[in-house]
Amino acid sequence: MKFLTNARCVIGLFSILVSACTQYPPLTDRDTASADYTYQIGPGDELNVFVWGNPDISTAVPVRPDGKITVPLVEDVVASGKTSNELARELEKKYKEFVKDPQVVVMVTSFQGMDQQQIRVVGQINGGSGVRSGGTATALSTSSQGNSRYSGMTIPYEKGMTLLDLMIKIGAIGQYADGNRASVIRNVNGKPRQFGVKLDTLVEDGDLSANVKMAPGDILIIPEAFF
Repeated sequence: MKFLTNARCVIGLFSILVSACTQYPPLTDRDTASADYTYQIGPGDELNVFVWGNPDISTAVPVRPDGKITVPLVEDVVASGKTSNELARELEKKYKEFVKDPQVVVMVTSFQGMDQQQIRVVGQINGGSGVRSGGTATALSTSSQGNSRYSGMTIPYEKGMTLLDLMIKIGAIGQYADGNRASVIRNVNGKPRQFGVKLDTLVEDGDLSANVKMAPGDILIIPEAFF
């Protein structure tokens, strides 16, 4: 009996020590980057290139993994890292050789975005819904049972996205996840910092005070619970 009591004390002490070692300062909206966010085209995006008055050279085109696109009359134009307006202006310059006063509009129809603007989720997740408004969540390695040691996915950032919005995109976390030990790694003033977030408090308890704003480039880590 004394052995069991001592064992419980040791386990309790271990849990306290582990908890103390994994505490991060809580993420708050004060830690959110500037609201001046402009979407940049990235590999995997789908674009509609419309050349006014020239339907024969207007086209839909994917952005290749090397960040370039090929459109009629023009080959290997770098699209990645540009806004749709910047790419349209560059295409106008290239089309001047073939078209008088070209007017180009570029529309992004499916979003992935630059790596620096995506939100990456790693840890105990079951995988997301896959289809989002305007884009696709990309699974790196997911398990429908949530029993993989590590699973991950990338989700394009949307302006104004909150932690609750992100959880909806993820779809579900693993049954062995410790949501209240989750953390976010964020670039703050050029340096990565790690902050604590409380997924269980937000989702299970409905406490919206835990619903903080996300930022482009965030990494959400959802650890396994200790037993």
